[in-house]
Amino acid sequence: SNLTYRVADAAGTRWVLRRPPLGHVLATAHDMAREHRIIAALAGSPVPVPSLVGMCDDDSVIGAPFYVMDHCDGLVVRDEHVGAELDPEARRRVGFELVDVLAQIHGVDIDAVGLGDLARREGYVERQLSRWASQWQATKDGDDPAMDLLHDRLAASVPTQGPATIVHGDYRLDNCIVGADGTVRAVLDWELCTLGDRRADLGLMLVYWVGPDDAVDLGIPAATRLPGFPTRDELLARYVERTGVDVGEVGWFQAFGYWKLAVILQGVLVRYRAGAMGDDGDDGSGFTVLVRRLADAGLAALDAQGTVV
Repeated sequence: SNLTYRVADAAGTRWVLRRPPLGHVLATAHDMAREHRIIAALAGSPVPVPSLVGMCDDDSVIGAPFYVMDHCDGLVVRDEHVGAELDPEARRRVGFELVDVLAQIHGVDIDAVGLGDLARREGYVERQLSRWASQWQATKDGDDPAMDLLHDRLAASVPTQGPATIVHGDYRLDNCIVGADGTVRAVLDWELCTLGDRRADLGLMLVYWVGPDDAVDLGIPAATRLPGFPTRDELLARYVERTGVDVGEVGWFQAFGYWKLAVILQGVLVRYRAGAMGDDGDDGSGFTVLVRRLADAGLAALDAQGTVV
């Protein structure tokens, strides 16, 4: 993902600097000025976002555009080691907080905060399928029948889009900073944010919410396997309770989330093989295995339409 640096001035004030990575990524996926704009627009809303310091689009400073935000104390709950720092009560709270914040994101009046022109409001799913299909074609290194079948099945069963809302695009627990009490203090990584169908965020959140009974390792951070975290069904019920929104066909969006994650992982593999992440002698075959497992998980989610898997 983006490169994030924690820096301090002479007085010891801590800041966070974010710049785009090097390597093969979507041309619009790491637009720092766009991400800065989104966070600035949400600063006065109920959505918890970091406080911004400034934006610099002069490549001569560090070699790429970047922005700086204030440091936010808390935990990034990515794996079981960090998850263990929360007690079971806090784990349960953070699961429901994650859903409540997602409901707040989707409840933002996009015109009132100045984001009404962030993207087209119609045709979101079709545009997403086209965008990530192009990325897959640009990065795949051979035939993958499961990925192709998953894409074809998704394209053949596109749900009717609901009202356009902000869509974070990569909404998950480890893209948030949380307190020791389980509160969500800030939502990070807005570079994939757009306008579209809110169920895309919901489906992707469920993809990343690994359960203790999940049989297959998909390479997804597994903090949520620990006791105390709510189940996927509980998260979905909480979202419906908070929004009153019909989340029918969420299985389609969960399947799309698996496919999108597989495409992203393939892009990581390409950058890895190109040496953008160093050279440790590994051929990256483990990434290929995970891409295929994610494709299989997406097909299973489509087969289980009407339930959360």
